[in-house]
Amino acid sequence: MAYDVLIRGGLWFDGTGAPGRVRDIGVAGGRVVEIGEALEASADTEIIEAGGKWVMPGFIDVHTHYDAEVLVAPGINESVRHGVTTVMIGSCSLSTVHVSPLDAADLFSRVEALPRAQVLDALTEKKRWTNPEEYIAAIESLPLGPNIASMLGHSDIRAAIMGLGRSTDPDLEPTKGELAEMERALDDALDAGYVGLSTMTNPWDKVDGDRYRSRQLPSSYAKWSEFRRLNRTLRRRNRVLQGIPNLNTKYDIIFFLGASTGIGRKPLKVSLLAAADPKSDKHLHKVFGKLAKLTNGRLKGAFRWQHLPTKFEVYADGIDLVVFEEFGSGRAALHLKNEVERNALLSDEAYRRWFRADFEKRFTSRVWHRDFDDAEIMGCPDQALVGKTIGQVARERGIHVVDAFLDLVVEHGTKLRWRTSIANARPDKLNYLVTQPGVTIGFSDAGAHLRNMAFYNYAIRLLTRMHEARESFIRKEHAVHKLTGEIGDFYGLDAGHLRVGDRADIAVIDPAGLSEVETTRYAEATMPEFGGMSRMVNRNDDAVAATVVGGKVVFRNGEFAPGYGSEFAAGRFLRAGEPQGSVRDVAVTATSAA
Repeated sequence: MAYDVLIRGGLWFDGTGAPGRVRDIGVAGGRVVEIGEALEASADTEIIEAGGKWVMPGFIDVHTHYDAEVLVAPGINESVRHGVTTVMIGSCSLSTVHVSPLDAADLFSRVEALPRAQVLDALTEKKRWTNPEEYIAAIESLPLGPNIASMLGHSDIRAAIMGLGRSTDPDLEPTKGELAEMERALDDALDAGYVGLSTMTNPWDKVDGDRYRSRQLPSSYAKWSEFRRLNRTLRRRNRVLQGIPNLNTKYDIIFFLGASTGIGRKPLKVSLLAAADPKSDKHLHKVFGKLAKLTNGRLKGAFRWQHLPTKFEVYADGIDLVVFEEFGSGRAALHLKNEVERNALLSDEAYRRWFRADFEKRFTSRVWHRDFDDAEIMGCPDQALVGKTIGQVARERGIHVVDAFLDLVVEHGTKLRWRTSIANARPDKLNYLVTQPGVTIGFSDAGAHLRNMAFYNYAIRLLTRMHEARESFIRKEHAVHKLTGEIGDFYGLDAGHLRVGDRADIAVIDPAGLSEVETTRYAEATMPEFGGMSRMVNRNDDAVAATVVGGKVVFRNGEFAPGYGSEFAAGRFLRAGEPQGSVRDVAVTATSAA
């Protein structure tokens, strides 16, 4: 048989959880056509020598915010270079299917810490679609790097049907007719192949722009009666509800768990953020597996937590960090875009008393630990401060730690760059969480918070920890299954498996390149498509020997294939429930994409 690509002698994992075996993988026409020993190549076959390496299905990143970036940089390079071959967009109630470019920019930018002007420009230039089918056609006209799957955002349809102003007014509810329109919009998206609906009940996430600035996202204003109507559609169609609970109160987690239960009815697939080991609560990590076990066992549900399998370390420029949305004084500062006005507020003594009171509240639910001794200054015009914690600076100046922080922000603005660890700092607790039934790997937030964090290599980080621990907490085949087949099966996608007949989406991993030091090293890269801004990235190319998408070798030995992301398409839009091995019928060229 003539192969387009032949991967020789690697330890092959099929994504089902079965142990690895040394095999050759023959690829032709975008699919795996043969798996065996000593397969022979033709003169035109591209060969990947994989001896000593692991060959597995490409990783599926189910929580990204590439909705704007994919329009202007369809290669999605930062994920693909780390073995990711499928990305899910439309997360956290946010998609760009129905709302106008202006509304979409206001919905996305502050929540996901994206440059608003660039998001607006991308959507204004590219948006020609008016419904889910046209959106898919627009995505598939691009020279895609990875495969794209999508949720439909609840805030998207709510804002489009009610208007952004009405949908973010806490005193207004949708009419019966508007609720019916939302149900029809969801049904249309599911007909087109969308994976499900993403929602939001967390009040932290705010609207950008000048029209409705600092209102919560539209989805967070919905009552549970509205959610129940949409959930019925998802349950009937066997599609997924992705949600974020109220991180302040957390009690509405019970509603998500209850929605999933299947006693006397069909269970609803629910994927909820986020199983973690937060520094603010040393015991919370114990409950996630137990809640999932109860829901999926006695209550016959179909519930999954999303989990980031690495330390949740974030960086901030000044006060621009989402954790400050957690309390009133922080929200007041982030509401102000003008630096002069913001500095005046931060310098005001009455405001500082308010901030100190919020900061020192002991018996409130919190995600951020509020410990400025775990806040290291990484960059500052005053070089003498670099390497110190904000707590240290406060003690040296003999002032309250809140005053020290606010002084630094007033003095240096966004040139004060600092980092802190929010969660997942204890490796043994991470190992516990990743092995819990009902905990799936997700929540990379790739494509968002460009200056705050970089978890594009989340899968490599898990494999690294597993490898360096000598598989003491999880076997290789089980780790691969968690990153691939388990996810594809739950979301109903033809992805995550590497068997004869499957689409050839493949990651070739070199265990010699799996290093904790390299996978967590800080790096930045400019993003020309977003005004040349510098984003946080990951750079551990020794770990990924090759990434194959749709049978094309798109990344190899630290380099992308010529024309990648501009002259040809490798990926496609993945529709829920498609048959095995669906491939693109027509290759996209730079001319057709234009």
